[in-house]
Amino acid sequence: MFRYYCSFRSSISSVPIESPMKKVDLNIKSLVLLAVLAFLTISPASSNGVKVKFVYDGDTILLENGKKVRLLGIDAPEIDHEAGKSEFMAIPAREFNIRLLKNARVSLEYDRERKDHYGRHLAYVFLDGNTMLNGLLLREGLAHVFSIAPNFKHKTNFLLLQRRAMEKRLGIWSTDIRKKGKTYLGNRKTLRFHLPGCPFARRIAKTNVIRFPSEYDAFWEGYSPCRRCRP
Repeated sequence: MFRYYCSFRSSISSVPIESPMKKVDLNIKSLVLLAVLAFLTISPASSNGVKVKFVYDGDTILLENGKKVRLLGIDAPEIDHEAGKSEFMAIPAREFNIRLLKNARVSLEYDRERKDHYGRHLAYVFLDGNTMLNGLLLREGLAHVFSIAPNFKHKTNFLLLQRRAMEKRLGIWSTDIRKKGKTYLGNRKTLRFHLPGCPFARRIAKTNVIRFPSEYDAFWEGYSPCRRCRP
């Protein structure tokens, strides 16, 4: 499957001599990368495929059986369909989904909760039964990790995929969010980060407060921005 999505280049010439410790570290990183890539092709419990009827944006789709699905564990840039305004990389994220989901059959894998308060199905979406769309969006930098308790089944692998995209400055990570100077307050319980003046930040219990010197540091640790103060 990865021949469609991944390209690896290797060069035998001009290889520098490395110490044994560096080689061990490199081997560990390679094994972690292979494990993460293999994770994208984990088959869901149910493989009954359903065609996609409509793609709303980078994280919401409508199936032909009437189910509206919110991709679980991620958050893609928002598209304002009424005002015609969109966040950075929102259109590319939607187009990415349209391209992959065209004529494809998808199957759903659920976590602890099956629906949100809007009635949407919360799921990990698999293309043709074996490739997870949620993970692909993270890997391409078209979404960020958005953990919602108690749905943490793929939290660790999702964060590894996000970090890889951040290091490569793909998609939403192509802008400079490493600038320090501001302090952001994270909530260890909700895994959200806020501006100091945010009402929700003031409600965080002292034992749950974690400070980040930049947005990048907050995202790196798997925290998502508050939707009220929008840091």
